[in-house]
Amino acid sequence: MQNKALPFPIGRTELIIMMASLMSLNALAIDIMLPALGLISDDFALPNVNDRQWTITSYIYGMAIGSILYGSLADRYGRRPVLLVTISIYTVFALLCALAWDFELLLIGRFIQGLAASAMGVLANSIIRDRYEGDAMARSMSTIMMVFMIVPITAPLLGQLVLMVAPWKAIFLVLASAGLATFLWVMTRLPETLHPEHKTPIRARSIASAWYGVIFNRNSFGHVIASGLMMAPLFAYIASAQQIFFDIFDAGDIFAYIFALNAGAMSVASFTNSRIVMRFGARRVSQSALIFFILVSIVHFALAEAGVVNLWVFMALLVPSMGMVGFTGANFSSIAMQPFGKTAGVASSFQNFTRSGLSAMIGAAIGLQFDGTILPLATGFLVCGVGSLAFIFWAEKGTLFRRVQTGVTASDLLPRS
Repeated sequence: MQNKALPFPIGRTELIIMMASLMSLNALAIDIMLPALGLISDDFALPNVNDRQWTITSYIYGMAIGSILYGSLADRYGRRPVLLVTISIYTVFALLCALAWDFELLLIGRFIQGLAASAMGVLANSIIRDRYEGDAMARSMSTIMMVFMIVPITAPLLGQLVLMVAPWKAIFLVLASAGLATFLWVMTRLPETLHPEHKTPIRARSIASAWYGVIFNRNSFGHVIASGLMMAPLFAYIASAQQIFFDIFDAGDIFAYIFALNAGAMSVASFTNSRIVMRFGARRVSQSALIFFILVSIVHFALAEAGVVNLWVFMALLVPSMGMVGFTGANFSSIAMQPFGKTAGVASSFQNFTRSGLSAMIGAAIGLQFDGTILPLATGFLVCGVGSLAFIFWAEKGTLFRRVQTGVTASDLLPRS
């Protein structure tokens, strides 16, 4: 169901591509760096081989913390002005990272860049919630994820191409250019999507009330935690991918293509989800994918424990796992957002903070356990999958695979006494 409360001069296709581009700035800032991690470690003479992961993790921590800031600002001042300011900060700090002369300064720049970039995920969710409801929102989010996944597929290859002709700091010039292009697009084409009647003054009591609504809406909060647990293995994989493929499998020459294959699996899953979610419902699709993820993770853990995983076995297990993450992400997020209308900005902000913070902490903890084998990663996949299913089971009060009809109201989803 589409919300037509405000005139909207751009079509659905452009809106979808624009929101995917906003979210892609995050993926680009992470994935384009992966081929350069070894060079960064060498240039700064890092004492521990896992320290290079902080180039990725510091950015993700910034994303997590920043998520709490922008919802209330966007609900007060509108989506558009907050986007323009944060894209500007993202662009400026990309340039500053290119000038960093030590590792600590680079990490500070990355953290602040992530702090600004977190607005893009929060506000993309809010803008889509302003325009769509129910399974139509899930379909739109899944289509956005499908378009968005083009960047993780191509970003490591782009990073390698940059490294062929320039030092690793030139990668940040690419990020600054992408930020500037997106800023100009949003400034010239995106109208405000928040209805004037829904603008909410920034009051501690109203923000706390919205957070209370998220936390104590059992179904919403359960899906937020489950989503965070499913994102944690993805972050752990991204943080340690360079070490896994370069150091364990000696596959550095094909790293970009292998990474693209996994990102492609998520893109295919998102595309498929956008085609089937209206028919089967977000819950049925995401819960089926989660159970399959756990089954694959059990096999992955068993083989890793036995020490019989080579590159191709690892890929045969990783690709379907990443595909299942693609099925769960947009659906869990849309289910969690369904009860919230005029407070979508604050709700999305708090949900993203919780989801990103949880996934960043757990993902970093898994990644930093890298010991020259894939066992820590396989263990993390399994534990997070089982934990996610437990929270879904709790959120749904023990009833899986149910269907909530498109256009459901907030009161239908609130817990009943």
